[in-house]
Parts: sequence; C-alpha cells; structure tokens
Amino acid sequence: MVALLPNIFSVLIMTEFILGNFANGFIALVNCIDWVKRQRMSSADQILTALAISRIGLLWVILINWYTAVLRTGLYSLEVRTVVHVAWAVSNHFNIWFATSLSIFYLVKIANFSSFIFLYLKQRVKSILLVIILGTPVFLVPHITVLCLDENMRTNEYEGNITQKTKLKGVFHLSFMTLFTLVNFIPFSISLTSCLLLIISLWKHLKKIQLNLKGSQDLSTRVHIRAMQTVVSFLLLHVSYFLALIISVWNSERLKNQLFVMLCEVLAMLYPLSHSFILIWKNKKLRSYLKNIRKIIRLPYH
Repeated sequence: MVALLPNIFSVLIMTEFILGNFANGFIALVNCIDWVKRQRMSSADQILTALAISRIGLLWVILINWYTAVLRTGLYSLEVRTVVHVAWAVSNHFNIWFATSLSIFYLVKIANFSSFIFLYLKQRVKSILLVIILGTPVFLVPHITVLCLDENMRTNEYEGNITQKTKLKGVFHLSFMTLFTLVNFIPFSISLTSCLLLIISLWKHLKKIQLNLKGSQDLSTRVHIRAMQTVVSFLLLHVSYFLALIISVWNSERLKNQLFVMLCEVLAMLYPLSHSFILIWKNKKLRSYLKNIRKIIRLPYH
C-alpha cells in the first residue's frame, strides 16, 4: 500500500491541477467576455477575476514545485528552489488577499448589522478593498526578503565554526517561519471573522423569517440556507488550506520525505480547486454560462 501512495498522490495532484485550471480559467474567461459585451465589470466580478488568475498562477507553481522536488530532484538547485518559492509566495499572497477581499465584500453586501462600523464599511467598501489590495505588498516585500535569506543560509557554506553557523541558520529559519505564519494568519483571521459574522447574520435572518412565517420554507429561506452552506464550505476549505501551509513550513525537515511533500501539495491544491467550483455554483451568471456550454456539448447527440 505504501508503494502505491506516490502514484495515488500523483494522480490526485494532476487531477486537481487540471480541474483547478478549468474552474478558474472558466471564471476569468466568462467575466472577461461579459466585460467586453457590457463595457463594464462589477466589483464582485473584478475580485472574482483577479482571484481566479492568482489561483491559476498558484496551481502552476505548486505543480512545478512537485515536479522539481519529487520527480526531478536533480533540477532542484538553490536557484530553482528560490525562484519557485518566491513565485509561490507572490501567487499565494495575492490568492489569499483576493479571497479575503471577497469575504469582506460578501459580508458587507449580504449581512445586515446596525452598528456604525458596519454601516461605514457598507458605504466605503470599494475604497477599503482598494486600500487592502494596494497596501498588502507591505507584507509581501519583507516576506520575500526573509525567504531568500533563509534559502541561502540553509544551502550555502559559510566560514566559522559549526555552532555559530547552525545558530545563525536557526535564527534565520525561525524568523522566516514566524513571518510566514504572521503574514498568512492576518488575512486568514479577517476571512474567518467575515465568514463567522456572515453566518451569524444569515442565521438571525433565517430565524426571523421562520418566526414570522411560522416555520414555512419560502424561497427566501431556501436562498439563505444555500448561502450559509456556501459560507461554511468556504470556511472549512480555507481552514484546511491554511493548516496545510503552516504544517508544511513548521515541519520543513519532513519535506525531505517525498510522500509528505505530495500530501501537503494535494491539500494545498484542494482549496483553490474546490472553492472555485463553489463560486461557480453560487454565481448565477457563471452557472448560466456553464449550462449553455453543457447544452452545446450535448447538441450533436440529440
């Protein structure tokens, strides 16, 4: 069974890669076609398109890392590893922050709270999201800098005794892991808070509807239930992705084990793949385009 695991993981990684590129490419293509037709793009579609493009980049980086680290270890030099890790840091940064922006956008548009802060967010949501996207490179630059220093310290030989060299490498690696956790934990916490607030708002609204209608299941109730299911699914996938990232970094010594590398990458690919399909299922326009494609494909068989 253990001997079959690499093959099973390889099939899973390739399947996730193909499906993930299809889902995210579909989202980006549909929104771009709609943009050309209407000569305008809504804020939600802009975020979805940017998120889809960043996820395509993330999927390719994960695949390249799997190929060079597991299948072609001879190609995994310091230069290649540094380039792959920097590319991964950039794509992961924009992926997680665009997802965070989407969570904030859904919270502001769907939820209903009477607090002053929430009403302020509702009025200034576009400006706030723009500031978030333009301001987040402040976290990216030091992350990439520490990452490159950590890679060099762990690979190159330096003069001096072994104890000093080991301590210096340990300090740089601990700094990288701490900064990595902090950089990813901030947007994760925002997304988590947004999702929990949205669930609370939907739950209150659902309870109010059921109370007024004495438990009858009207269209609005079903819509809110589906929205809550979507939010919970997103939250669970985001948690699994975040945990996969943290485990892979804080257990870096185990990355010498190919099975551990492949397991982490299977879990990492699951989030941008599954969440994109959930977004297609939740978005009426994307779902309509998908139905039209299915009709065209089935047309010759009728």
